[in-house]
Amino acid sequence: MYRLLPGLALFSGLFCLLTPIAIAQQVPAPSSTSLSPKNLSDEPQASIAHSDSSDLLAKSKQTVTTVESSRFNAKLSHSAADLLPIEPTYTLTSAQAEVNSGVESQPAFAESNPESTPDSADKTEAEKAAATLAQKAQNPIANLISLPFQNNTNFGVGNLNRTQNTLNIQPVIPFDLNEDWLIVSRTILPIIYQPALTQTQESHFGLGDLNPSLFFVPKNNSKITWGLGPVFLLPTATAQSLGTGKWGIGPTAVIVLTDAPWVVGALANNIWSIAGDDSRPDVSQFLLQPFINYNLADGWYLVSSPIITANWKASSGNQWTVPIGGGFGKLFRIGRQPVNATLQAYWNVEKPTGGADWLIRFQFQLLFPKN
Repeated sequence: MYRLLPGLALFSGLFCLLTPIAIAQQVPAPSSTSLSPKNLSDEPQASIAHSDSSDLLAKSKQTVTTVESSRFNAKLSHSAADLLPIEPTYTLTSAQAEVNSGVESQPAFAESNPESTPDSADKTEAEKAAATLAQKAQNPIANLISLPFQNNTNFGVGNLNRTQNTLNIQPVIPFDLNEDWLIVSRTILPIIYQPALTQTQESHFGLGDLNPSLFFVPKNNSKITWGLGPVFLLPTATAQSLGTGKWGIGPTAVIVLTDAPWVVGALANNIWSIAGDDSRPDVSQFLLQPFINYNLADGWYLVSSPIITANWKASSGNQWTVPIGGGFGKLFRIGRQPVNATLQAYWNVEKPTGGADWLIRFQFQLLFPKN
């Protein structure tokens, strides 16, 4: 066996030398490879016709790669064609896509018109609604449910110059009587701190006399509204110095002119006692409250609303209390709750003996407009 190894090695070497020569004689090597347009017509299986840029988009399914195969045999030529992409992908610019589709270019976002934006319209409507609500809040017989808390602090009361405080809780509730008339209920429940006016007296704190009133108000769209009805006096005071001890009744009336930016009017009533503690003085009390409101921007307004009273049973020179003054207010919201707040100050130019010199009024009013 070892004697045969030289012979096998010699045979293997001769085979490796002769095999490439035989292959070269059967398949001669190509002389050249060309990508020129001239050769595209010679081998249609492996090339496409040359076209200009306009024909290129119309013939997008043709390949753009050419191969010279004049010296390849048919089998090798088809194999090369199979390796080429059949449907090349073209990336078109936006302008080319618009030309091909026939659709004009559209901007990504339309240009806004500031005069017709929803925000500006909503703001205008909100301002109108706020102005209307402010006018209703300033009208004591408006078709609006409200809950005012009116605090009056009187300074310089009595010979000892004490300070008296009265918090009036005044719910206003309107009711529809029929298609033509409205009933507006206004009730005043006072919570009073009455200081001692002399060294021998005691101070008291508690409820005063309840003072409800009803107004029959016609429904109309006029700038002028008015109401008439009864007013009552109920002896609910928790201490003798805080009330009259009498039952009373009388007429009440109000008239209001609403002409933006003004809300102007007056409320008046007179109460006479009809029953109660015989040891207590009779009551004949007059009240007049004129009011002037001038509305400004952003819910602000100027206001003057003095409460003028007359005690017809008092001695001459001690009947009238006449304050002058005014202040400002603002309509705003706490969360979703509309609120009307005012701050006013008044000086009593006319007062009975022992009456307050001046007062500060702060009112916080919750509003409940109908939807």
